[in-house]
Amino acid sequence: MGSERQPSYSPKTHNQSWSRLLPYMLRQQRLLFLLLGIAIATSVFTLLPSSSSTLTHAVSVSDSEFMYPQPSLYPVSFNMGGKIPLALKPKGLRIVVTGGAGFVGSHLVDRLIARGDSVIVVDNFFTGNKDNVMHHFGNPRFELIRHDVVEPLLLEVDQIYHLACPASPVHYKFNPSHKTNVVGTLNMLGLAKRVGARFLLTSTSEVYGDPLQHPQVETYWGNVNPIGVRSCYDEGKRTAETLTMDYHRGAGVEVRIARIFNTYGPRMCIDDGRVVSNFVAQALRKEPLTVYGDGKQTRSFQYVSDLVEGLMRLMEGEHVGPFNLGNPGEFTMLELAQVVQETIDPNAKIEFKPNTEDDPHKRKPDITKAKELLGWKPKVPLRKGLPMMVSDFRQRIFGDQKNPTAATTTTTA
Repeated sequence: MGSERQPSYSPKTHNQSWSRLLPYMLRQQRLLFLLLGIAIATSVFTLLPSSSSTLTHAVSVSDSEFMYPQPSLYPVSFNMGGKIPLALKPKGLRIVVTGGAGFVGSHLVDRLIARGDSVIVVDNFFTGNKDNVMHHFGNPRFELIRHDVVEPLLLEVDQIYHLACPASPVHYKFNPSHKTNVVGTLNMLGLAKRVGARFLLTSTSEVYGDPLQHPQVETYWGNVNPIGVRSCYDEGKRTAETLTMDYHRGAGVEVRIARIFNTYGPRMCIDDGRVVSNFVAQALRKEPLTVYGDGKQTRSFQYVSDLVEGLMRLMEGEHVGPFNLGNPGEFTMLELAQVVQETIDPNAKIEFKPNTEDDPHKRKPDITKAKELLGWKPKVPLRKGLPMMVSDFRQRIFGDQKNPTAATTTTTA
């Protein structure tokens, strides 16, 4: 068996292949189906250019039906010839607002939600209030996390508005805020670095201390007491600015810095020790208006909607800052007390008390930089904004339901 010879392999010749192919094609009408397929394919490719041009014309005519209306503050460009199919409309941004249940933060959240963004509020409720954001409960684009920013937090976001920090002397003297400003800012900058988010720090006019330059420009380095009772806030914010610029220069994090001047409006803490809320609450309660010192120290007051507009323009712009965001209209404490008297009670009395330690004598922002680079300036004068704040305070102090929407009304700049 081992010596049995195996037939040798030889490839088929072309003649043999063709001789078998022809009968195969003729069986079961295979040739007919082949020709029919060629004819169909030819017809399709012949008609395709015409259909394509018709489709292009249809898309051009109904451009507005396919374009997603971009928010004016955050234009997004797509390299698709300006034609975006409905299924590919860009979604809103995913944004975290630390301190988002607070006075300014809650108004910012309102604007971001109205713009179509998804917002995550992070707040430990030391000065924030859940009532300020309760009207967003049930909205799938809103989340609320009870969390202190001095502890790390992992989130996937596009932008970070870092507002977390007690801003009134009553609160930061009771619970010094240096740890929040330093460790909290470090944690949020670390998050921005990890996920590639843009980071906005809300600093303060207090970085100028008791200024020797008036009005204050962003290039002024300030006159701050590093060991005073206000230093946990003043120096804390100065350190936060330093950390922000370190991450920008050293780690390439996109950052923005806003220096906020005195702001007032609905949802302010009623007894937070700040002058506008003090005067309004005292006048409503028929108490004397407390003026510290001689009442000649000056402040500049901006309505909260103007500030929110400035913060959003800064975040969406291309400039790092810092930017002064405030109203350059300057009032002495006595003049402010008189405006509150006119608005609430002409018979309200004024009571003088000794001035507090390290209280700045003058405060007025130079907003030239914000006007030129952000196209921003405040639009709500004190005599127009104050009545809206009074309505909110009256409702919260006395439970007045005559105007239940006053607390959540924000004038859009």
